[in-house]
Amino acid sequence: MENKSIGKQVLVYGTLACLLIFALFPLYWMLNTSFKSQGEIYNMTPSFWPQVFSWSAYEKLLTEKGFLSNIKNSLYVSLIVSFLSILFSMLAAYAISKLQFKGRGFISRGILYAYLMPRAVLFIPLYMLVNAIGLSNSIYGLMLIYPTITIPYATWMLVSYFKSIPGEIEEAAMIDGCSRARTMWSVIFPLAAPGLAATFIFAFTLCWSEYLYALVIVTKSSDKTITLGLSDMIVGDVFAWGPLMGGSIIASIPVIIMYLFTSKYMVSGMTVGGVK
Repeated sequence: MENKSIGKQVLVYGTLACLLIFALFPLYWMLNTSFKSQGEIYNMTPSFWPQVFSWSAYEKLLTEKGFLSNIKNSLYVSLIVSFLSILFSMLAAYAISKLQFKGRGFISRGILYAYLMPRAVLFIPLYMLVNAIGLSNSIYGLMLIYPTITIPYATWMLVSYFKSIPGEIEEAAMIDGCSRARTMWSVIFPLAAPGLAATFIFAFTLCWSEYLYALVIVTKSSDKTITLGLSDMIVGDVFAWGPLMGGSIIASIPVIIMYLFTSKYMVSGMTVGGVK
């Protein structure tokens, strides 16, 4: 019986290890390629380790490609849009999940449909709007457009999370003399901190990786985001593989760091025993 249990564990962990290798191999190959020289990248026989480590790809990114400006623009846009999206979304999600009013179901479904609307359908009218108010070819135009993606998504995520918070906690706070607003800010939102943290990360990732709207709105080099900076490394059928792979590695670092620092908040069960 014990041998069967050990064999089952070996099978499970072996399968997980294989899946992990399969998932991480593209990241390893990007890192491996970024440290190769141009000649080694185009060898007929690929190598799984650079024969000679070369930093030329990263030097080109940081000195010639203007990649630092792309990173700064993406961080600026993504952080501001994510904070604003969470602020508006948690208020909307609280109203939909905790308050009773006419049309609540219609509004909830409307938010979902707004998120599911294809971006390829919306980018023309959104560009016309941004152009009409003079924000085309600017990262401020992106700040105006990106909430159309992040707010519906964040609201839909937070509605289900707020619904999981027992109503008795809110009722107990109001019985103790808290107003609706104080209960919302002092009780419900702190309990929803894991959901808010997870939703913020997803909203940040949506902005960080967005390409279509940025391509349509921004053409000025100084205002291009990180996705546009990476696409500019492809000229016709010529691919700058070294800088492209190095840029992809650098682009993944902020999201990874954010996941590492906020992973402790992404837990469940904070409200277990809260009523008692």
